[in-house]
Amino acid sequence: MREDTGGPGRHAAQGPTAPENDAHAGTRNKVARSILEHGPSTAADLAERLDLTAAAVRRHLDALLAEGVVEARQQRVYGHRGRGRPAKVFALTDTGRGSFHQEYDVLAADALHFLSEVAGEDAVMAFARTRVAALETKYLPVVESAPEGKRAEALAEALSADGYAANARQTPGGEQLCQHHCPVAHVAERFPQLCEAEAEVFARLLGTHVQRLATLAHGDGVCTTHVPKNVTGRNPA
Repeated sequence: MREDTGGPGRHAAQGPTAPENDAHAGTRNKVARSILEHGPSTAADLAERLDLTAAAVRRHLDALLAEGVVEARQQRVYGHRGRGRPAKVFALTDTGRGSFHQEYDVLAADALHFLSEVAGEDAVMAFARTRVAALETKYLPVVESAPEGKRAEALAEALSADGYAANARQTPGGEQLCQHHCPVAHVAERFPQLCEAEAEVFARLLGTHVQRLATLAHGDGVCTTHVPKNVTGRNPA
């Protein structure tokens, strides 16, 4: 049976102060962590993942919205859209991401700094390329099976499934691949090799040189990659 952890329960008699709030803080943390791990999510998605009632999830989301940990967005719909308005999805804000990443970011940055000191900058780049190699292998069949002119969109959908909250949009000079979340943005502030290696993978997958126009790591609101027109296949010249 699902637990309704958002409503009045055994802690309610103790008043609205710290005991009740502390009891629900753990569940709110689980809600936020689920969004971190799975990307922007609907209340129904969260209820299913966490085995909570929809009402409980909505109450926790209301609290997280008030704290500035999450923000509400309209769900992007790819392909055929059914009747009715798109479902509302909830994504972590910079504040919300920062609360999770701070300790891990310090550890990762320290490890890369040590690697740089001991083995040099080339070793950091080699690490960055190794890290994203699995993504290239994973996304290659998805991108190659997409129709001509739809590969950036297919890549965006694959990235979104992995929590990057990505989309592709047409521009006069081609397309822009936008990522609204990056799990290593704080570390990439110090080690841009992580961004460079990812861009290399995008270029190979899309078969053309790409250009990074903005990154979360540099303080921009989104990672934006320009994909020129006439994407013809892999192995850009």
